Amino acid sequence: QVQLVESGGGLVQPGGSLRLSCAGSGRIFGIRAMGWYRQAPGKERELVATITSFGSTDYADSVKGRFTISRDNAKNSVYLQMNSLKPEDTAVYYCNADVLDGSRYYRQYWGQGTQVTVSS
Repeated sequence: QVQLVESGGGLVQPGGSLRLSCAGSGRIFGIRAMGWYRQAPGKERELVATITSFGSTDYADSVKGRFTISRDNAKNSVYLQMNSLKPEDTAVYYCNADVLDGSRYYRQYWGQGTQVTVSS
């Protein structure tokens, strides 16, 4: 089985910064794309940022220039550096990974989520 465990969420004032981490463990033979999604109360889950195994990145327009996604393939980990945080960034943030877990195909796995609250 594969587990993704997020950490680094919390309460921060507007304009502040947080760094989220997500570490994969278990039966992992390879990981293709990794990403971060978020879900605010009463809203659908939305894509924040993705990164391929080669390091190509993509961002939601709402976070471009403020958030940076990175990964460490040796550690099966992905990170999200969030700067200039705004109240509208408040949400539960979820890690996602496309994992080769010993089955024939890659499978999508999700972390349990970490709360980010931006408030004064």
